[in-house]
Amino acid sequence: MVEQAGTAPLILAIESSCDETAAAILRGERQILSSQVYSQIALHKPFGGVVPEIASRSHIEKIDMVVTSALQEAGLTCQQLDAVAVTQGPGLVGALLVGVNYAKGLAYGLDKPLLAVNHIAGHIAANYLAHPDLHPPFLCLVVSGGHSHLVEVRDTGLTLLGCTRDDAAGEAFDKAARVLGLPYPGGPNL
Repeated sequence: MVEQAGTAPLILAIESSCDETAAAILRGERQILSSQVYSQIALHKPFGGVVPEIASRSHIEKIDMVVTSALQEAGLTCQQLDAVAVTQGPGLVGALLVGVNYAKGLAYGLDKPLLAVNHIAGHIAANYLAHPDLHPPFLCLVVSGGHSHLVEVRDTGLTLLGCTRDDAAGEAFDKAARVLGLPYPGGPNL
């Protein structure tokens, strides 16, 4: 996305890779105008972890409401958007399909570009919002639910240095908490 003379593009970003339905409106790469998240913790709590089919169905039920709320919070309409971005993976296949298909339909209907975002790259990019003075090169440890990756970040891109092969730290926390009889989600309760 190239910024035109002094105007940063307005981007709708959609996230549905696991158990949260989220939408944000950004101006350019670093200014968040709105952010809306629908959490599914209450839906998955009785099962002690995320149930993929329940997650997908909940995304279907909530995605339009979440996107509408993000637009309203930003004081914008769909027609004012310059692009639609969406998490394309990794994540739960059914959950991802909901977000990707919603974003595709919206982008097509608005005749706007569709930007596919890697879920892990999104976690890494969030560091630039939290730490504006951060500049590559650096190492980043991404520990998020089903993913545990060590990534080298350079101006030219990302290089995966290593990742867990059998289970991710977030899943291990949930499993350990379940064995100890602690409620879901396990991480905060440990």
